[in-house]
Amino acid sequence: MIASVALAAPQASASQAPASSARVSAVQQAAALKFWTPDRLAHAVDLDAAAPTAAGRHGSAVGTPGHLAKPFSVPAAMPRTDRARDRVGHTAHIAASAPQRWTGGGLISTTAGKVFFTNPKNGGTYACSGDAVNSGNKSVVATAGHCVVDTDGTAYTNWVFIPGYDHGNRPFGTFAATSLHWEPQRIGDSDAAWDAAFATVGTVNGRRLVDTVGGEGIGFDQTPGQYVYSFGYGGSAAEGGGEQMNWCAGTEVFQSGHAGGGTGGIDCVQTGGSSGGPFLARFDTGNGTGMQIGNISIGAGDYEYHPYYGKEAAGAYNEAGS
Repeated sequence: MIASVALAAPQASASQAPASSARVSAVQQAAALKFWTPDRLAHAVDLDAAAPTAAGRHGSAVGTPGHLAKPFSVPAAMPRTDRARDRVGHTAHIAASAPQRWTGGGLISTTAGKVFFTNPKNGGTYACSGDAVNSGNKSVVATAGHCVVDTDGTAYTNWVFIPGYDHGNRPFGTFAATSLHWEPQRIGDSDAAWDAAFATVGTVNGRRLVDTVGGEGIGFDQTPGQYVYSFGYGGSAAEGGGEQMNWCAGTEVFQSGHAGGGTGGIDCVQTGGSSGGPFLARFDTGNGTGMQIGNISIGAGDYEYHPYYGKEAAGAYNEAGS
C-alpha cells in the first residue's frame, strides 16, 4: 500500500516519453534482471501505506474518474505452457474478511505475483504486488500507481514482475518492464482514485507473459457494489512476511463523489506489500479466473480500497497493451 517515496524516471532510450508513461531501454531491462539477486529480493521493503486524506479515503478527490462511451471488458486468457496449466484446476468456494494464505490454485496462482523496483533517490529497494491481465500484446501487468511513479512524475527503476512468486521462488521467471503507464491525474495528486497503473513487460525465454502464465480478465466502467476478491503479498508476520500470496473477499462498498467514480473497498485489510494486487469481480472459484476492476491502493480503518477503473485507467491500459 501507499508509502511516501520519491523516485527518478528511467531515461527514455529514443524519443521523450509522454508525461503519463516512461520507456525502459534494452540496456536498462538487462540491468534490472541482473540487479534482482535472491538477497535483494529478500531484503526489499514491502511498500507501506500512508494515512489517506479524507479525499483519498472516500474517493471525493478534485475530479473523479470519467466514463467511457460504454463499459468494456477483456476476457481472461489461459496460459499456453503446461507448467502453468497444471495449476489451473478446481478451487473451493470460500470467503474471507481477514487476509488468509491462498491455497486454492487456479489461474490466479500463476497470474498474480510480486513487483520489485528501486528508488534511485535513496538507493532503497521496494516490493509491491501485481497481476498479469489479458491484452492485445499479451504483456501487461496491472499494479498500483504508487508502485510505478511518484506524484512528482518521476518513475521507478529496475522494475520487474515475478508471477507466482512464493518464498523467493520464481516458477515462471522474472519479467522486466519495457514501459510503465499511469493515469495523468496521479501527477500532483496522491488520491487513491488515481492510483491505477500498468506495466508492459518483455519476454522470458522468448515467451510473452500471458502466453506463459495466462491473464486475468479486466473491465472498465463496471457496475460497483459487486462481490469481489482481492489478492496481494502483505508484509505482516500474519500474512507470511510478503513471501506468500494472501486473499480477502467481500461485497464492495463504493464510496465516491459521484456515481461511477472514486474508490471502492471491502472490510478486509492487507498490509504493506499488497499494493497493486488485483481486485477481481466475477471470480470463478472453479478455475481461478475473474475480471480485474481495480488494484489494492490504501487501507483506512477496517477497509482496503481500490481505484475505480474508468476512462483514465482504460487509457493507461490501452497504452500498455498496444
